[in-house]
Amino acid sequence: MLRFSIRAFPAALPHAPEGCLFTLGLCVLALQVQDAAAPPLEGSGEIVALLARSGPVAKVVLAVLILFSTVSWAIILYKLWSYHRVGRQTATFLDVFRKSSKFSEVQAICKTLGSSPLAGVFQAGYAELNSQFRLTAPQTANPGTASQRPMLKSLPAVDRALMRASSVEVNKLEKHVTFLATTASITPFIGLFGTVWGIMVAFQRIGAAGSTNLAVVAPGISEALIATAAGLFAAIPAVYFYNFFTQRVKSFASEIDDFSLEFLNIAERNFT
Repeated sequence: MLRFSIRAFPAALPHAPEGCLFTLGLCVLALQVQDAAAPPLEGSGEIVALLARSGPVAKVVLAVLILFSTVSWAIILYKLWSYHRVGRQTATFLDVFRKSSKFSEVQAICKTLGSSPLAGVFQAGYAELNSQFRLTAPQTANPGTASQRPMLKSLPAVDRALMRASSVEVNKLEKHVTFLATTASITPFIGLFGTVWGIMVAFQRIGAAGSTNLAVVAPGISEALIATAAGLFAAIPAVYFYNFFTQRVKSFASEIDDFSLEFLNIAERNFT
């Protein structure tokens, strides 16, 4: 008998690049050389005003980060609802499966529990059983005698059918989750790019003005820090929920594995 196992998933993702610390250090050094007597820039603490004054590159960086964050949160909310539904219908399916005396009774309720991966696995195994029963239908010599019970021609074939169905169901559970991994990996680098660009603009302004006045330094530094913050805002929840959903998928995959073995045991006891 063949036994299958679901592949393992990575449990962690790369952290934000350490170059962010070096860039922030440059920000501190730039601010330390400012003129202490210079008046602060009015409205420098207003995020909206900073965004309005930012250059086209900074705006493009922020737009990309906002897009990644929006799509990530949409996936997160959808998956939370979807996995809750999967868990509820899976519990209902197992309860019906273990209380039923015939596979046909379980087949009848599969359409109402379509979100459960176990329903899809069961339907694949049930279809394979029926196809083998049709090929090995008993031909009795005396029509009046009681018909023999159906017999399986190949139990490994049922196992392979369950394996194929399990792969399909796990792929459904994983759908869109990998985008969270992409978001967690790439958005810190996009934020870092915006930070480096802001630092470059800040030092260009210092060179053009010939002064380290806060009014010259602060806008570019603020734009750079906004890009960094936006990158972290997109990456942190993506990392957390990617790991959370990965564990959920592993749990569902384990349930599929256990159910498939239980299905094979019943088939072997009754049809071989």
